Amino acid sequence: MNGTSLRSPSDGTRSAAEKRIVAPAAREEDASFDSALRPQTLDEFVGQKRVVSNLALTIEAASRRDEMIEHTLLSGMPGLGKTTLAQLIARELDAELITTSGPALERASDLAGILMNLRPRSVLFIDEVHRLRAAMEEYLYSAMEDFCIDIMLDQGPDARSMRVPIKRFTLVAATTREGLLSLPLRGRFGLRERLDIYPADDLTRILIRSAGLLNVALDDDAGHLLAQRARGTPRVANRFLRRARDVAQVEGTGRVSRKVVEETLTRLGVDERGLEELDRRILRTIVAHDGQPVGLKTIAVSVGEEPDTIEEIYEPYLIQQGYVQKTPQGRRASEAAWRLLDLPLPAAGNSPQGGGRRGQTRSKQSPENMFQ
Repeated sequence: MNGTSLRSPSDGTRSAAEKRIVAPAAREEDASFDSALRPQTLDEFVGQKRVVSNLALTIEAASRRDEMIEHTLLSGMPGLGKTTLAQLIARELDAELITTSGPALERASDLAGILMNLRPRSVLFIDEVHRLRAAMEEYLYSAMEDFCIDIMLDQGPDARSMRVPIKRFTLVAATTREGLLSLPLRGRFGLRERLDIYPADDLTRILIRSAGLLNVALDDDAGHLLAQRARGTPRVANRFLRRARDVAQVEGTGRVSRKVVEETLTRLGVDERGLEELDRRILRTIVAHDGQPVGLKTIAVSVGEEPDTIEEIYEPYLIQQGYVQKTPQGRRASEAAWRLLDLPLPAAGNSPQGGGRRGQTRSKQSPENMFQ
């Protein structure tokens, strides 16, 4: 299979955030590492049993009818395997895979060129499809439904539209924010699957497989500890394994033991809950408002990040772990966050649950002291 990749570089703020060791988004240094560890068939894919089972059934049924599968939308946090599944879909269909991304398609002509050059029965993978411009979506509507695109000729009074047929293809799109897709575009996907964060047992199996491919000796308890700290994300788990391998080779015997893993995570600044210092700063910022909702921009200014970066990269895990509650008024820290920071709950009426514990109030600690 041939693959074409058209991706735009991320903006400076986003790329700086993604340099975190626990950032689920892919980094340049991950490319060769991830590629070597990716499963080659759906049977080798660990975790996401429901999604994999549905895809395997759909592919088998389409193959028996000698058809392409329906257009497929894969959603979920970064690092859960959407790109890998897109590659496996193309491989299982024995189809050419063409890869691009929403940010890379700057003009409608970019997408039109890709669509017109597709071979019959190709798989077109668009990552970050929620970042497509509205004009791109217009091309996709007719391409997905009627396998043709409308091209505008000339301009002004002489402008006219010409319908151009394209080869039949399957669109596989990935998004981390399905809610940002327009309803017309979302409705054109016949198959929609959401990937969830991985339980520790599945991540442990992934790490055991990765260690075998890398020829690294990994103790069972060490693998489980890495899995517990990886925030439910295979990419982060494999990144931890790579760092632990370095520590084991330089400061140990080459075997990744529990002691080596503990040393590795300490060096990386990752605590027992998989949190880094900036995660805690976000929680401290919210807690500093004495239980009142805090706006996203206020949090971003306080920790020195962009609002979009907070919302897309840092916040999802904090919400999933129950530390942050997202309300129409703003973000609130849950009781779990107060306990994590070892602080008494706010006064009654400002409690994260709508009413604090009687007689228990926050100490008069200034916001400045809380960041120390």
